[in-house]
Amino acid sequence: MVIPISQWIDNIPRGIASKLNFDGDSMAPFVTDYGGINRAAPPTAIFCPSSAEDIAALLRFAYDSDSPFPVAAWGNGGSTRGQAFAPGGVVINMAALRVGGRRISVSVDGMYVDVGGEQLWISVLEETLRHGLSLRSCVDYLYLTVGGTLSNGGIGGMVFRHGPHVCSVLELDVITGKGEMITCSPELNSDLFYGVLGGLGQLGVITRARIGLRSAPARVRWLRLFYTDFDSFTRDQEFLISLSHPDGFDYIEGQALLNHQKVDDPTFYSNEDTERINRLAAEFDRMYFLEGAVFFDSASEADQKVEGLLKQLSFNPGFAISKDVNHLDFLNRVHIEMTHRQSSMTGDDSCTTCFHPWIHILVPMSRIRDIHDGVLKGILQNTIPKGVILFYPMNKNRWNDIMTGVAPDEEVFYTVESLWTASTEEEWKSFDARNNEIIEFCDRQGIKFKKYWPHYTTQADWERHFGLTKWKKFVQLKQRYDPKAVLSPGQQIFKVIEHQATHDEEVAENDETY
Repeated sequence: MVIPISQWIDNIPRGIASKLNFDGDSMAPFVTDYGGINRAAPPTAIFCPSSAEDIAALLRFAYDSDSPFPVAAWGNGGSTRGQAFAPGGVVINMAALRVGGRRISVSVDGMYVDVGGEQLWISVLEETLRHGLSLRSCVDYLYLTVGGTLSNGGIGGMVFRHGPHVCSVLELDVITGKGEMITCSPELNSDLFYGVLGGLGQLGVITRARIGLRSAPARVRWLRLFYTDFDSFTRDQEFLISLSHPDGFDYIEGQALLNHQKVDDPTFYSNEDTERINRLAAEFDRMYFLEGAVFFDSASEADQKVEGLLKQLSFNPGFAISKDVNHLDFLNRVHIEMTHRQSSMTGDDSCTTCFHPWIHILVPMSRIRDIHDGVLKGILQNTIPKGVILFYPMNKNRWNDIMTGVAPDEEVFYTVESLWTASTEEEWKSFDARNNEIIEFCDRQGIKFKKYWPHYTTQADWERHFGLTKWKKFVQLKQRYDPKAVLSPGQQIFKVIEHQATHDEEVAENDETY
């Protein structure tokens, strides 16, 4: 049984106590997260480590206590459903490890970077690019921590070719729920290595990751191609992700624009382009754009490659828009656009307290038309979009199924993300109701989806999410590396640790549905 740390304050070792903050005001940032939806009872203390050894000492103390207290690592507050909460326990403020310098070391000869789990991807890229190297795969938003991303998977527009972030990891330093400091890789302590990647923080705190790199391009040709026909949009995306390097795009994503939704992104479009696109949007209830990129060192080679690819695609004639940018600006495009948008907001457009009721599901390619008809044309038919709907395919053979993270059982599947922003509680509840309708629709239609940012409240739902085989393995790893369920209680996966997976018959019966 996990109990609040307040009952053990008098017994805390001095080395740990000196790094604990019990000030009530300091708890405020740790009772809500980026989602703004879930709130939790505050932790009893915030732990500000100066080294990985400090984290190990804290977790050993928690584990060795007669009744352990909950501990959760907090990166940059990017969770949306309270996954990093530790009510009555201790939140590890991983940002404290960034004080005094970056824990980032690039090996040019080895083509990898060793980086602390607390580091932000923007910092990692700034350092690797100094050496002419870049990440193989990359998330869309760079102001997330390395450890937090690897605990989920890390997906974006380069996943179709290089797999998610977790597939570029070569080695990890992990501190388990027992306080053990373990180095792991595919060859060393491989069960922990693969278990932690996509393991939602259940097996340990990632304090260092060795990540494979590639040569960085000089420039990026960034394109957006607009479609008014959904089948043409998805057919072109699927064609592009089937091309091998260097024949195709290096990055592919897509978006759906609903209910005559206008574009408004001066960081990409000219005023003339914005007007043309919005005139087209006024004619159609739904419109789509394929976002692609070609990485290049020679502009003439990029011209030739892009020209050849565009001839094979079926976007609306005259609606291929492109610009050339440097590599870092492209990878940091989401933050650049967000910063510009926030700086231009005034009055009612501003959002001092925003909610983000996001939903992110992975859907088999064979059912993507059902999602379009049932969700975009059905559930969201009369929704006024406030946010982004991402819609793009990935190749399953670029994922490593040994890892804890899960994906649909088809060779190609789509990520479908509704990244809503709500300015009032009433508005977020409305968006959240739509999210629930989407899940219910998928269940009724037998669509074998997976949640990328999984959030469930019952162990049976978690079992169905992972599937029987992977769930049993996950339980065994939890028993081995965090048997007292100290870590990351906000995920609500292991409320009670048992000696074998429960509800096996129920999971087996429903395994094909999920």
